[in-house]
Amino acid sequence: MEYGSIEREIHVEASPEVVYEVVSTPEHLAAWWPDEVEMEPVPGATGMLAFGDSASPDRHVEPLTVVEADPPRRFSFRWVYDEGVTAAPGNSLLITFDLVPTDAGTLLRMTESGFREKGWEAAVLEAQYRDHASAWDYYLARLAPYVAKLVSAP
Repeated sequence: MEYGSIEREIHVEASPEVVYEVVSTPEHLAAWWPDEVEMEPVPGATGMLAFGDSASPDRHVEPLTVVEADPPRRFSFRWVYDEGVTAAPGNSLLITFDLVPTDAGTLLRMTESGFREKGWEAAVLEAQYRDHASAWDYYLARLAPYVAKLVSAP
């Protein structure tokens, strides 16, 4: 296995504009992915993603830096880098959400890349890649049902 990038595609029955909001704004992201998000969806903005309850010793917080915000086509950010450093290729992972309009909604293509570039030793690389791949299987499955509730709400 290459462990280079993780790619997933899902179809969402909503316009690219709606899906873009769901993948780029803190209140929507926190409804289907991390437990807490702080960021402005503009290039260069920094923030964080947190997984777990704020009182839990198992809480995991990752800094993030928005790379691209091109509504309603693409949103990307870097994460999994050390606090206090500037996110860049080689020290972080890059998540990109590409949104393609379809007759019945939006094709969402998610890519997470940069695993090999992080310079992790082989066992860590493999473990991180597998952990992220299984997490995306879980979390992306929550996105379409969340959007369906949004678009059907009165």
